[in-house]
Amino acid sequence: MERNREQYNSVFSTRYASAEMQYLFSEAFKFKTWRRLWVALARAEQKQGLPIRDEQIAEMEAHLEEINYAVAEAREREVRHDVMAHVYAFGQQCPQAEPIIHLGATSCYVGDNTDIIIMREACRLLRQKLAAVIANLAAFADEYREMPCLAYTHLQPAQLTTVGKRAAIWLYELTLDHAELKYREDTLQLLGSKGTTGTQASFMELFHGDSEKVRQVEADIAAEMGFSACVPISGQTYSRKVDAYLLAALSGIAQSASKFANDLRILQSFEEMEEPFEKNQIGSSAMPYKRNPMRSERICALARYVITDSLNPALTASTQWMERTLDDSANKRIAVSEAFLAVDAILEIWRNVSAGLVVNPLVIRRRVLEKLPFMATENILMRAVEKGGDRQALHERLRVHSHAAAAAVKQEGKQNDLIERIAADASFGLSRAEIDSLLDPKLFTGRSAEQVTEFLQETVHPLLAAYDSLPQAGELRV
Repeated sequence: MERNREQYNSVFSTRYASAEMQYLFSEAFKFKTWRRLWVALARAEQKQGLPIRDEQIAEMEAHLEEINYAVAEAREREVRHDVMAHVYAFGQQCPQAEPIIHLGATSCYVGDNTDIIIMREACRLLRQKLAAVIANLAAFADEYREMPCLAYTHLQPAQLTTVGKRAAIWLYELTLDHAELKYREDTLQLLGSKGTTGTQASFMELFHGDSEKVRQVEADIAAEMGFSACVPISGQTYSRKVDAYLLAALSGIAQSASKFANDLRILQSFEEMEEPFEKNQIGSSAMPYKRNPMRSERICALARYVITDSLNPALTASTQWMERTLDDSANKRIAVSEAFLAVDAILEIWRNVSAGLVVNPLVIRRRVLEKLPFMATENILMRAVEKGGDRQALHERLRVHSHAAAAAVKQEGKQNDLIERIAADASFGLSRAEIDSLLDPKLFTGRSAEQVTEFLQETVHPLLAAYDSLPQAGELRV
């Protein structure tokens, strides 16, 4: 459908979020789910003896997908109530069932239960995409598990690690996010049929005080909608802490994504690694030579939005008065949906980036060799002591040579000549060949390669084994 270019259009719809995630938060999915819930309610009430006929339920089922929006919208303008407007519109299509639609229920029966169903489906979709990113980074970590590179503390060169080990650290945080998201998805419960203040008084009236029938109606609704249970107790709504917990999990994904993307932006500045860059892509309108990390920057931008947005449901949960208040509604419609849409967008970009990471081995090796002489001094010291040198005296000689070499690099722009200085110092008693034998970068990466292999085998592969298939990275919309 052609969009109206003279009114505001959400960038999640036009630029970022996937079609499948947008559908879950669409009016179509919401109102179809409302109707499914009305059918489930009628069927459950009929099973417990209310005079609801099979043909009434069949009539409702025949119009689950065929929503008469114009009728509902016109009615809402009159009554100022979206649920009652849709009850009316559904009744217009189902004249036999009209008297029993929404029987005994309050607005939150369809509103809150639908929100839970939407969030469950959205969690499932995000988990699939999260697993796809994990699979991409796992393959990358395995491929580069042995390649030495500089590690950094305080963004200053420290010791060595490997390219694959750094990717495994990104991966580990994602496995934590996956576990948290799955836990939140698995523990979601429907609100059920709790009534106006959560007491189920209207249903007790319908069933003449038979508590067991009221309980069974709720259990049957949960089963039909694919849930094992409803919340055990509530006011009119499910606890808004559920939204806060879910958005905290989404914030966790955003945090991991931002960490990855910031690391990659820094590495691209160092020219060690790069995000994918397409043949006809323009990096800068002013500087044709540039290859800006725009995808990683977009991940960071969207992640910042999700992290801050996650505060919204926490504030909402903390200000729910008594059995319910309505100031959650407008905030919740925006905050929850857009958090899911933004994380969906992040994972779409991340899948694309992680499937096409570029590594520049020669640059990485050059940068390693520039710093390796300083890192190798402890090994050189130990070898010289083994050959009879005085540790304290040699330590002082290394200190002097190191500072002189560093000064030559920083103040005179010269190459690091520390190894040449040590080789020329007879007090060490080491030939250049002996010193060179101590300079293999792989000697300085510890158990990095083994750690990657163990982590993939023990943590990542079992996680991925739970998925029959994973979505492939698609072409980015912009």
